[in-house]
Amino acid sequence: MNFLVTGGAGFIGSNLCERLLLLGHAVWAFDDLNDFYDPRFKQRNVRSLQALAKPFEFVHGDLLDRRALDELLGSVRFDQIIHLAARAGVRPSLQAPALYQRVNVEGTVNLLEAARNANVRKIIIASSSSVYGVNSKVPFSESDPIFTPISPYAASKLACEALGHVYHHVYGMDVAMLRFFTVYGTRQRPDLAIYKFAKLMLEGKPIPVFGEGTTARDYTYITDILDGIVACTEHEFGYEIFNLGESQVTSLNRMIELLEDALGRKAVIDRQPVQAGDVPLTYADISKAQARLGYDPKVKIEQGIRLFVDWFRSDELR
Repeated sequence: MNFLVTGGAGFIGSNLCERLLLLGHAVWAFDDLNDFYDPRFKQRNVRSLQALAKPFEFVHGDLLDRRALDELLGSVRFDQIIHLAARAGVRPSLQAPALYQRVNVEGTVNLLEAARNANVRKIIIASSSSVYGVNSKVPFSESDPIFTPISPYAASKLACEALGHVYHHVYGMDVAMLRFFTVYGTRQRPDLAIYKFAKLMLEGKPIPVFGEGTTARDYTYITDILDGIVACTEHEFGYEIFNLGESQVTSLNRMIELLEDALGRKAVIDRQPVQAGDVPLTYADISKAQARLGYDPKVKIEQGIRLFVDWFRSDELR
């Protein structure tokens, strides 16, 4: 099949492109290579994909450029679109809420419209566990009410979920929304905590810990996320939302301990106040994904951190 992967040069996107290529599909990666973090990371990812000598094409483009999207979707007949491109991160969204709404919401509308006009019937869209906000019920289920996001990033992802439903209901598109829970692993973005902490620890510098380290996350290894996405490509849903997590909660303090063990370095803690927009806990109920997708996450964090560190030590850009 022909796949378009937006955000295809990024952390999750490049890993997904590689998986799809190895499965025998043709892949186009659409990415603007913006400077949210050092563009060299994305450029390296693209080179790695090109080196596979598979049917892969990189398209440098912006979701806000509707003409570029129309031209691309008008020139290639895509079987499916996997939409991962977005401005990411809760804390950065607090500083630039308008940018997050413009890229994440308007950009998603542009893509949905281009897909509709090109008669692409199936699209998979990345959402986030952040849409649950401060959820009093755990684990988080897709059926939980989600009307209280606490960051511009979460609000933008919630809007994308609503747009996906509209395009299914009005235009008959097959739409799957995937709520990712704290993804980590090979090619991880350098702004994410596990990467940032590992780098600072190896350099002997303090790591910033917001609060007492009791916040907990459902850390999900990249290969498990890829399994869930690929399973979505093999089914039709109409419109569905799926949690993709490990369904295992790990505190920030425990994650730091695991990094210490894997790196052989002791962390120096720089204790800072709790940040606005941070949720105290994420915890995925994955029973729906298990039943409908055959989703079966395998990499527990004790193994995942070691796999990450093995890759991190070999990363020429760290």
